[in-house]
Amino acid sequence: MTANELRSKYIEFFKSKNHAEISGQSLIPENDPSVLFTTAGMHPLVPYLLGEKHPAGTRLTDYQKCVRTGDIDEVGDPSHLTCFEMLGNWSLGDYFKKESIAFSYEFLTSKDWLALDPRKISVTVFAGDENAPRDEEAASYWKEVGMPEDKIAYLPASDNWWAAGPTGPCGPDTEIFYWVGEGLPPQGSNKGTDSANWMEIWNNVFMQFERKDEKTLIPLPKQNVDTGMGLERTNCILQGKTSVYLTEVFQPIIAVIEKLANYKYGTDEAKDRSVRIIADHSRSSVFILGDQKGVAPSNIGAGYVLRRLIRRAVREGMKLGIDKAFLAEIAEAVIENFKGAYPELEQNAQKVKSELTQEEAKFRDALKNGEKEFQKMIPNLMKNPKKEVSGKTAFKLFDTFGFPLELTMELAAENGFTVDTEGFKEAERRHKEASKSLDAGSAKGGLAEQSDVTTKYHTATHLLQQALINVLGEQVAQKGSNINNERMRFDFTFERPMTKEEIQQVQDIVNEQIKADLPVTMEIMPLDKAKEEGARALFTNKYGEDVKVYTIGTKDKWFSKEVCGGPHVQHTAQIGDFKIEKEQSSSAGVRRIRATISGGLPLDK
Repeated sequence: MTANELRSKYIEFFKSKNHAEISGQSLIPENDPSVLFTTAGMHPLVPYLLGEKHPAGTRLTDYQKCVRTGDIDEVGDPSHLTCFEMLGNWSLGDYFKKESIAFSYEFLTSKDWLALDPRKISVTVFAGDENAPRDEEAASYWKEVGMPEDKIAYLPASDNWWAAGPTGPCGPDTEIFYWVGEGLPPQGSNKGTDSANWMEIWNNVFMQFERKDEKTLIPLPKQNVDTGMGLERTNCILQGKTSVYLTEVFQPIIAVIEKLANYKYGTDEAKDRSVRIIADHSRSSVFILGDQKGVAPSNIGAGYVLRRLIRRAVREGMKLGIDKAFLAEIAEAVIENFKGAYPELEQNAQKVKSELTQEEAKFRDALKNGEKEFQKMIPNLMKNPKKEVSGKTAFKLFDTFGFPLELTMELAAENGFTVDTEGFKEAERRHKEASKSLDAGSAKGGLAEQSDVTTKYHTATHLLQQALINVLGEQVAQKGSNINNERMRFDFTFERPMTKEEIQQVQDIVNEQIKADLPVTMEIMPLDKAKEEGARALFTNKYGEDVKVYTIGTKDKWFSKEVCGGPHVQHTAQIGDFKIEKEQSSSAGVRRIRATISGGLPLDK
């Protein structure tokens, strides 16, 4: 079974169980500053898991592109990926544990679907602690579908408890594992007794509590199910492969790298590692650049992660002896392989290849500058009795110019110096900690911690977008927004800095709409009708799908009409005074506005 067939079968199965297929969303999270990228299939659905009504109903299914960057440096082994696909299904206050477990088991083992060997499946459930009881309910439903007692492992909260944050929705989960060891698993083998030979393929989260504080859990009036299955891992298992890189998800990409490097994958482990890094990082870069809200390489946030991915891929290419620009050629293979599931990649192909080529050229120039910088250091290094390049200096060359440690060591050796590699590792470790904290959560708020203030800011982004179009023209298009309780950030396409007069004009228009106290209304309608009515959106949704359309103003005379998931104020006077604090460049052809609001009327409850 191919990845494309697995993706289709999953959606087909859940549609047969009365789930509506919905569109996967952008890799760039909407109004959530807590992460740089969409990190899981449930991420775009957080508002609905918190109580918003979904236009498609209470049973949903989709496939979602995701990026996780916390372990970029682990990529290179046979299993780690930065970019991956998540297959998901949700119940919003509809069915709960019994049906969720039955659906999962049927899809995995039924001859009509994946037909996996039931003897090679084991599960984990929550063992219970001082906050919540052992999940006997989930265990009993597993036994009901035929799971033997010795294949059910009871594990602690660190393994089998999900939470949106320190407060908010939370609950136990049950994870499903497949045996990847030799033959059949021995009696009594499960994830709890043998973690090495069981690979996780699916996680079913049961949101049944709300955490009020550290010690208080209360049952939720509406219980939700959120599940996610990793497409690449499951595909690997179905094909009996030992690595995701051996499946057709990566093989066409690896074929291009083999040709460029004149090397056959599978003959040398060190070179294989370089091939895997290039394959993963180039695929991730294409997905990020080709996204409907694609970011460009930069020195901050998601753009910085993208730059890191591109530069690491180029460095590994150099190790393989590829001495020309090559990422655009690999990008063509990625786009060809995934354009069916993600048409936006083909639509943005030229932009993707152009950005990759530009960034690759910049990096090669940076390496030349790094070499010049090193030459400048030589007179001072000569005076050093230890004849050693400090770890701090070596890391500065790496961080500023992308200069790999091995290149610094090579240049140092040519000039009779050594390099403090331990000091370099320490400097790198500190930098990674800072990067991880940025990726894990760099600002307060986020949709997982929705407040009245973030709701006001969300509506303000709609007013701001329309005001920018009124002042600057129709070429303005939103490229992402980021909101917390203190400010909003709004990125939009525009080729030049705004003038002071334009900034003032935009601010005045937004405040006029707030003072006019316009009504904000929501209507659910098919996507094609929303387009006909002039609603703005990125329109990556599937044809015929129902969407929420928020109108600011009356039906006959509106100021803004957008396809959006919400939440929003009920009328604009609730927002308060709007002030643009800064207008600046975000990346090539994209400007960024930072703005604040103050005051405003309380939200209707």
